Amino acid sequence: MPDYTLKIRRFDPESGRPAYWQEFGVDLPEERSVLDAILRAKDEQDGSLSIRCSCQAAICGSCGVRINGMSRLACNTKLSEAAEDGRNGAIVVEPMGNMPVIKDLIVDMDAVHWKKVQRVVPWLLPEGDPPAREYIVDPESMIDVTQSMACIHCGACVSACLSLEVDPEFIGPAALAKAYRFVGDPRDAHTEDRLLDLAEDPHGIYDCTHCFACVEVCPKDVAPMDQIMRLRRRATADYGIKDQNNGYGHEKAFTDLIEKYGTLSEAQLLPKSYGDGSLIRAQVKPAALKELGAKFPTVIRGLTSGKVSPKTALLHHKLQDQDQIRRIYEEVESKEDRLELNLYIVGESGGEEEGATSEGGQEE
Repeated sequence: MPDYTLKIRRFDPESGRPAYWQEFGVDLPEERSVLDAILRAKDEQDGSLSIRCSCQAAICGSCGVRINGMSRLACNTKLSEAAEDGRNGAIVVEPMGNMPVIKDLIVDMDAVHWKKVQRVVPWLLPEGDPPAREYIVDPESMIDVTQSMACIHCGACVSACLSLEVDPEFIGPAALAKAYRFVGDPRDAHTEDRLLDLAEDPHGIYDCTHCFACVEVCPKDVAPMDQIMRLRRRATADYGIKDQNNGYGHEKAFTDLIEKYGTLSEAQLLPKSYGDGSLIRAQVKPAALKELGAKFPTVIRGLTSGKVSPKTALLHHKLQDQDQIRRIYEEVESKEDRLELNLYIVGESGGEEEGATSEGGQEE
């Protein structure tokens, strides 16, 4: 049997000792999991080694850790795979990030993950009195939320989230994916209220930086960032929510500039974003002027680096055949319904006929 070395980050708050690294050698077949190796080391070498686990079948989500720097389920990661990405011949195992460590590989999920899930009101808020027996929903109308429903709350996306590293108050990818599960549910009667709440929160849907880290590490293909983008589209395109975070203005400014020039005019993007997509509104809105004033150092850096200039702030070159870009816009905007591709259901190879769904979840 292959001989593997685990380099595990240890921490016991009761000992008063700072975190340290400890190596364990284990002999297991290459198809066995990293969790199997950790449990073998615990059983045969050090009974104080701590990790949270349950089903050992990638269903419960309990054994989330970082393996060679990547947030993963220990039970769903083969030793052979982990060894290929190992460092100096060792498989490096650490507790998940962005959450307090309780002991060794066990983190406090209540302090971060579950607290943020509770923040988005993770239950249905239907209108009127409940039915005598149950709410009846056509299966087709639930297709849109199946991807977010697949979440097992392992916390891998929370661990990998770069926005949470910068802003611990960010609601986070797992909670926002859970929010879309109810925003997209036809039985819920408070869709606009939910979207307004998440759009107005400075740590809400516009705090995501699109780094794709949560998409990369999710073991169930929930793609939390995709759900966050869906929340944004519902808030801006469906309900026209002009939030205090200027998310609406930034999106409108971005898309309008691409439609007009074919490339992004960064010199115009900033003021337009604070004017709901309009330079004129930015000049007359006191709140916009205040926000622009706070961004003055950014403007100075852009000018000194040559990235922007007074000329580009007013004029921007258009792409050749710009009319083709406008044609794409016209084609998309002429559609009566916005189409969403649910890759969780149809797979990446699914074509438009079998995979395109409207926001209401009806197949096109």
